[in-house]
Amino acid sequence: MITCSKTYRDIPLSHRQPFHSGRCSRIHGHSWSITITFEAESLDTNGFVIDFGDLHFIEDWIDQHLDHGIVLCSNDPEKGKLEKLATDGLFQITWVSSASCEGIAQFLFETFQSMVETKTQGRARIQSLHLEEDSKNSALYSPPLS
Repeated sequence: MITCSKTYRDIPLSHRQPFHSGRCSRIHGHSWSITITFEAESLDTNGFVIDFGDLHFIEDWIDQHLDHGIVLCSNDPEKGKLEKLATDGLFQITWVSSASCEGIAQFLFETFQSMVETKTQGRARIQSLHLEEDSKNSALYSPPLS
C-alpha cells in the first residue's frame, strides 16, 4: 500500500453543538483545515496514488458547501429557525448527524470517499481524513476495518 496526502487550509466555517452545556452551544466559527490521506495498491500511469491536479471536485465541494458556511446537527432543536435564516440567505447550511469536529470529520470522509472511488474507478480510496479546528483541536477519521 502507498499513500499520499492533500491539505485544504483556511476554510472559514461555523458550527454549533446544540446539546453542549458550554459555549460550544452557540454558533461560532473557526479556520478549518482538511487533510485527506489517499491510498492505493498500485500507482496510476503517471506514478501517482491520485493526481492532485484532478482533485478540483473536492475543492469545488468545499467551496460550495463549507466556505463561509455553517455545519449544523440535523436534530438541532432550533432547526426550523435556522432553516428560515438559510432561506432568507443568511446561512449556507450543511446538515450533519454531529457537528463536533469528530462528526464533521466522519461526514467529510464519507462524502469524499465515493467521489474519489468514482474518479479513480476504484483504484484509490481515502485512508483517513484529518480535520483541524483552528490550530488547537483536531479529529482523525479512518473507516472501521472490515
